[in-house]
Amino acid sequence: MAEPTGAVELSIGGMTCASCANRIERKLNRLDGVTATVNFATEKAKVTFPAGLDPQVLVGEVEKAGYTAALPAPPRAAPEEAGEREPEDDLRPLRERLITALVLGVPVVVLAMVPALQFTYWQWLSLTLAAPVVVYAGWPFHKAAWANLRHGTATMDTLISMGTLAAFGWSLWALFFGTAGMPGMRHPFEFTVTRGDGSMNIYLEAAAGVTAFILAGRYFEARSKRRAGAALRALLELGAKDVELADGRRVPVERLAVGDRFVARPGEKIATDGVVEEGSSAVDASMLTGESVPVEVRPGDPVTGATVNAGGRLV
Repeated sequence: MAEPTGAVELSIGGMTCASCANRIERKLNRLDGVTATVNFATEKAKVTFPAGLDPQVLVGEVEKAGYTAALPAPPRAAPEEAGEREPEDDLRPLRERLITALVLGVPVVVLAMVPALQFTYWQWLSLTLAAPVVVYAGWPFHKAAWANLRHGTATMDTLISMGTLAAFGWSLWALFFGTAGMPGMRHPFEFTVTRGDGSMNIYLEAAAGVTAFILAGRYFEARSKRRAGAALRALLELGAKDVELADGRRVPVERLAVGDRFVARPGEKIATDGVVEEGSSAVDASMLTGESVPVEVRPGDPVTGATVNAGGRLV
């Protein structure tokens, strides 16, 4: 007899690339009897586990890997209650860091690339502008890199943090202890390779530019994921909320299980994916496929949830 199992969907936080998802997945799958799949795009982990295992153990394993995890939230409040609270803008911190990086970082890049703009002591202005970009705007990268270091792993954030800090650190040394801080220092924009004194070179534009560029990518990625999630939630809202079983009882859609027989009357939405057992009708699937002509279905034909039964009674 098969051992009973439980299933849960964890909300994962702190992932920044696909390798983070792979790492969490390996961590969970090492537990006895646990099977986990982690989706980086949706930031969810679907986990099956032995019936005697406390789901909090799964949360603890994810947190040991340096990420956050949360069990499914309780059912949402009624719509009139939920509407009283303003939705939280989860993109605001990332947007603020991106704006900081662009406003302060672009002048640093321009000064380094256009010698005609390099006035006396321009390098010190570049340092003043680049410091907040590397430290404040790039803080998520440094935080993730430190967490990876504590757990003996490396991700893309590790490379970004090391690269920007190395460029910024060398520039600090060159300005304070080298010759880069001298009055009249210039950065010629040339396509030639010449031997020179490294202490007169600064790379603040690399530190600021890379930080701003990666932050922009993260921001647009997060915005696209949020829009896609909103579209999926809106699609789910179009589905039926309750359904009539074949025995006449009416229950919420969430209580349907594999093998249940339910009824779809003319004009009703089909509650979930299934196979027609009785009746024949035309099903309007335009909301999913874009096809404007209803499709005829008969016993044995599959139907898709949220489509509309346009004709006869179906079981």
